[in-house]
Amino acid sequence: MTTADFTLPESATTPAHRDGNVLRWLAAYTASLIGDSVYFVALGWSAQSASGPTEVGLVMAAGALPRAVLMLGGGVVADRLDPRRVVLGSDALRCVLILAVAAGIALSAPALWILVAVALVFGAVDALFVPAIGALPPRITGAGQLARVTGLRSLSMRLSQIAGPPIAGLAMGLGGVAAAFTVAGLLFALSLPLLLTVRTRPLGERAEAEVATAREDLLDGLRYIRRHRLIGPLVAVGALCELGLTATLNVGMVLLNAERGWGASGYGWIVSGFGAGAAVGAVLLAVAGWLPRAGLMLAGTLLVGCVGAAAIALVPSLWIAVVLAGVIGLSAGVFGGLDNALIQTAADPAYLGRVTSVVMVTMVGIAPLSYPLAGAAIGAWGAAPVFVGCGAFAGLGVVIALASDAVRRAELPRQRAGLAA
Repeated sequence: MTTADFTLPESATTPAHRDGNVLRWLAAYTASLIGDSVYFVALGWSAQSASGPTEVGLVMAAGALPRAVLMLGGGVVADRLDPRRVVLGSDALRCVLILAVAAGIALSAPALWILVAVALVFGAVDALFVPAIGALPPRITGAGQLARVTGLRSLSMRLSQIAGPPIAGLAMGLGGVAAAFTVAGLLFALSLPLLLTVRTRPLGERAEAEVATAREDLLDGLRYIRRHRLIGPLVAVGALCELGLTATLNVGMVLLNAERGWGASGYGWIVSGFGAGAAVGAVLLAVAGWLPRAGLMLAGTLLVGCVGAAAIALVPSLWIAVVLAGVIGLSAGVFGGLDNALIQTAADPAYLGRVTSVVMVTMVGIAPLSYPLAGAAIGAWGAAPVFVGCGAFAGLGVVIALASDAVRRAELPRQRAGLAA
């Protein structure tokens, strides 16, 4: 047995929250995510210091473009190579890039074009990192633990969103923007030794005759998703959810708050309510590890989230909006975890990277396209009709889920009874 490879009998897998291998992966992933968060704060502050508001938007958007464009190719790379090596390589590249930026900023003020270039390169490397990290869970634990891993991963994401900005602010207060970039680079560096100790198991090798060009691999992955009775509908449901609800929660909530006059503190309470609900949903999955009738529960939690998103623009008081935000967050947390766990459980190991890349493209590539549309629509008609319309649009995902026999009957693999504790 080597450090990188091990055999994991499906019937004898350790509960994810007690598995040292999973916890090392989770610690590395958390360090990398917090590094991401610190980097984005430092990048935005550097852009603001070097130019005006328009340029800040340009710099922040620059990283999203290559991430969205190259993400599908990143999925092909993750399936062709060992995803663990891809994660290690991309994290190492991010570490070197950000530490080099920190050194450059310490010596002189950054020009705008340098910040744009850094954002472009970082986004391109992210397009490799995201599909590869998504393909790792089935290789580090058993199928019966994927729901738990999904819950733990969601908690890690919430922690990074909470911890990253304060860490960046503290670093900038002590040593300026260069210090913040240095902290981000060191966090990426911290993830590397942790990832090196993570053991993975092979999930099946591609036959030599199956080796094709990257383009053929990409098209083959898209056909695989389209033809799969369970994965195809689940990807479509997730995409509709992202398109319908992400803009209302990210852009619409700001405009709704201004329309109602609830102030900055009101917006903070609403966002906190959503985050708390999502965290509870993640904890539920991490602790339970298995939920009955997963496909129907997925459709039900999405329906609750859609109704809540439509209703939040109709409630008369802030505290009701905060409660609804918590309900939406809880529903979204459970829905997202079940969707991810079912897809990873059902996917052929040879296609995991490409499947993950398509799922992520809907989140980071397609969903943001709805932001300006939502803003313009709220400016023209007000928040209430737009929120209701977006909730109804996302509700089409419920229709697709219930119309699919494979989704309705979908179940998560059950772990052995003796390991449920």
